[in-house]
Amino acid sequence: MSPKRILLMHIGNISGHYCASMAIEKALQEVDDQAEICKVDALSYANSHMAKFIYRLYIFVVKAAPWFWEYLYDNKSVLEKIRKIRLIIHRLNNEKIEKLFGGFHPDAVVCTQAFPCGLIADYKRRHNLILPLMGILTDYAPHAYWLDELVNVYVAPDPKIEKRLMQKGVDAQRLKTLGIPIDLKFRKQNNRRESFRRLRLNPNLPVILIMGGGQGLGPIRKIVHTLDKLKQPIQMIVACGTNKRLHRWLIKHKALFDKKVVVLGYAKNIDRLMEISAFIVSKPGGLTCAEAQSKALPIIIFNPLPGQEKHNTQFLLQTKSALKVENLDELFLLAEELLDDPTRLDGLRKRAGALAHPDAALDIARLILNLVQTK
Repeated sequence: MSPKRILLMHIGNISGHYCASMAIEKALQEVDDQAEICKVDALSYANSHMAKFIYRLYIFVVKAAPWFWEYLYDNKSVLEKIRKIRLIIHRLNNEKIEKLFGGFHPDAVVCTQAFPCGLIADYKRRHNLILPLMGILTDYAPHAYWLDELVNVYVAPDPKIEKRLMQKGVDAQRLKTLGIPIDLKFRKQNNRRESFRRLRLNPNLPVILIMGGGQGLGPIRKIVHTLDKLKQPIQMIVACGTNKRLHRWLIKHKALFDKKVVVLGYAKNIDRLMEISAFIVSKPGGLTCAEAQSKALPIIIFNPLPGQEKHNTQFLLQTKSALKVENLDELFLLAEELLDDPTRLDGLRKRAGALAHPDAALDIARLILNLVQTK
């Protein structure tokens, strides 16, 4: 029997979509070590210069005009207006997709972002292909850009999101609630004492983890300054992501803080950091939320981006598994309250843990291989 060929498509190499693809790739290799996997950044593959421009434009818009991004996000009228533009973009990429398919001959395509999912769905339509296509939602926001009748299966992160997809017209037979795929290492428990030792932290003092996604976005300097004023003895870990300017500034000035501050760049041991933390202060990216849930780690949401992070915030607040603050004063007061109230913190932990899907990547891998076998 020839090995199964799985094409994984995402956008960006510093993104939740990419991390989800990586998690699925590792899970596929564990479930079927003979499977051949091709992982592609759809936007860069189509046009690397355009990909850089779009990324910079996105960062500019969410910073300078967040209201405009919120207007564009999941807006049916906007979707209708740009439908022809999307089709033109898909057709312009037809030759590259043909080359990709001709070289790899995928048995199934799995997309962790809506753009490649729509691209492949349209390619299937034009070429009358019978090819399993799976869309993996990596946020709690089933926006309209995902929807296409030629997507065979959508994987939702939660039953509530599956229900919303049904309300948008997706048949129940095409829906599976398996969670957001995260790295397999989040399934295991690390040695806490060893984690504290590696980071040179005191295992008897609470740790607050501060993150701003892979790009290290948000007012992280101000957050560190604010939490440094807490009366309780704490320690902080700051994961700066790819934000080199933030990393350099914190390294240069961390001696000025009263509290112990561990400064990291793009951390590859987030599982260990989450395990030893009392809570995390972060933007609510889908992967960050799923990872935190796997470690039953409460989230204090600060400065969510419009669009998907706003929807993630709404979901987390509805499930009472996270708390949101509007400003630094609120952050200070809430952090103080949580540190003084272990019972409240424990309740948040339990509700966060109840949402966890640590086996999501493995469950998705098995579903992909089953689709290939039955196509």
